[in-house]
Amino acid sequence: MDFSYTPEEEAFRQRARQWLEANAPRDIPDRGFSLPTEPAAIQALKDWQRRLFEAGFLGLSWPLEYGGQGKTIVFGAIFDEEMARARAPSPLNLLGLSMAGPTILEHGTDEQQRRFLSKILSCEEIWCQGFSEPGSGSDLAALATRAELAGDEFVVNGAKVWTSLGQVADWCMLLVRSEPAVPKHRGLSYLLVDMHSPGITVRPLRQMTGEEEFNELFFDDVRVPRNNLLGPQGGGWGVALTTLMNERATLALSTVARFRNTFEDLKRMALRALGEGTTPLDSRVIRQALAQFYIDVESMKYLAYRNFSRLLRGGTPGPEGSISKLLWSELNQRMHEFALALQGPRAVLGEGSPHVVEGGRWQYGTLRARGNTIEEGTSEIQRSIIAERLLGMPKGY
Repeated sequence: MDFSYTPEEEAFRQRARQWLEANAPRDIPDRGFSLPTEPAAIQALKDWQRRLFEAGFLGLSWPLEYGGQGKTIVFGAIFDEEMARARAPSPLNLLGLSMAGPTILEHGTDEQQRRFLSKILSCEEIWCQGFSEPGSGSDLAALATRAELAGDEFVVNGAKVWTSLGQVADWCMLLVRSEPAVPKHRGLSYLLVDMHSPGITVRPLRQMTGEEEFNELFFDDVRVPRNNLLGPQGGGWGVALTTLMNERATLALSTVARFRNTFEDLKRMALRALGEGTTPLDSRVIRQALAQFYIDVESMKYLAYRNFSRLLRGGTPGPEGSISKLLWSELNQRMHEFALALQGPRAVLGEGSPHVVEGGRWQYGTLRARGNTIEEGTSEIQRSIIAERLLGMPKGY
């Protein structure tokens, strides 16, 4: 990959940096890789995304006619790096920007693209993902939610689970079984479902963090217009793979940039704890752990650049995204566990205690990080994808 930038790209970086320094909100707490649950935080991030859109910093590689900026994907990568550098919060409609939008761009009709894409960018319509089910989390193709075609409508019945933003979403990327008599991978369809439709019930799920970030969705005779079918009927598996590959790949560069911030925060905390004599860890143990974290983050960076180079050459996100997802989700857990080890007895304190370190962000992050190796496909699933699709190993190895 050529790491140099054209004059236009460098000018864009400077403009983005100056704009973020002047406009990035400083009053929204950093919750790592979680999505907001409090109404005030949701509204603040919605307002923030609207400002990003109006300033021309979202949909940088999306076509102009759909609300994008018509630039190359390099501009998006530059802006992601500057967002991380400024420690600016991510937009609220992250699932729409990273998953729904790219999938509609690739598989949608012109009518669907005009209907949905600009409203994803402006956060006028928030998206969630209806893939996992109570009985088919890891084996997605075994899902049981049914969609029966009745005239010009699909009638949907079933349940989904682990749905982030389901409680505030306007639209859902819904994978359903429309042809029950054919093999499971070939009997699926991909629907774009209005979350305000009659028959949809959303039930939040409380996590160990105390928040209700995930949700259950129940569909009871929900009617979905046939025009909201994305891709061919019965061809939903291929459309879903586009969503999953984008989910695991398109955030790689911004994820690496944010991990650099986490590493720097860890290093500062370690130096402070050593200077104050408040950590039970030996300086040699700390030095070795920090060195390994630095190596891990740098490895992630060059893997992200390699995948990004493939996209620049006209490729599409592939199974390589599973390597990135596996690396960052497990690294996030290790870094937070090390942060608690650094704190010694104060690690058992939580948010609200006057003696908790840095407001309890590391305690919260440790609890939330457990979900990282489950969401977007478990670590076991990612290892299977890597083994079968990248290393050519037999299934079930």
